[in-house]
Amino acid sequence: MAPDPVERWRDLGSFIREQRSGARLSLRRLSELAGISNPYLSQIERGLRRPSADILQQIAKALRISAETLYVQAGILDPPTGGTDLVAHIRTDPHLTESQKQALVQIYRSFRAESAEAAPSAEAGAESAEAAQSADAGAQSADAAARSADERAGSGSEAVSPETSEKAEKTAVGARGATPDGAPGSAH
Repeated sequence: MAPDPVERWRDLGSFIREQRSGARLSLRRLSELAGISNPYLSQIERGLRRPSADILQQIAKALRISAETLYVQAGILDPPTGGTDLVAHIRTDPHLTESQKQALVQIYRSFRAESAEAAPSAEAGAESAEAAQSADAGAQSADAAARSADERAGSGSEAVSPETSEKAEKTAVGARGATPDGAPGSAH
């Protein structure tokens, strides 16, 4: 049974509020980025207004999430069937910073590119320049995430545990194809 329309708008508003909080945006800042009025956005978040597809698209763009995600939440589109869109899930994770999201997306795409190239029809052990570039891009993204974590830890703006910083560094080292001591590792 389809949910009550009033409940659907409340759920949509709650979802937008969660995404805004996860992106660390104030209501005022999101309204500026989306190009809609502050009171109107507030009413959407409280489930008092039914936004149009255009307004949802503006909000999605400002939140840096896919418009389809909001369309599904609003009941405009049906939820996707089959495979999941991991990139969309990463971009909507409220627990990650924007730089972390971008690094994860780049690493994920580089792994997908490597997997596609390592298909059974490809010669075993052959690496292309594109896979090397993708791995390098992933390493650079992971390095950026590690630097970001270190900067946040140093600035005190956000508590970053030593484990988080160590994980980011291991990710960067692994993506570069080197061992933690700097010796070349095997490319996967």
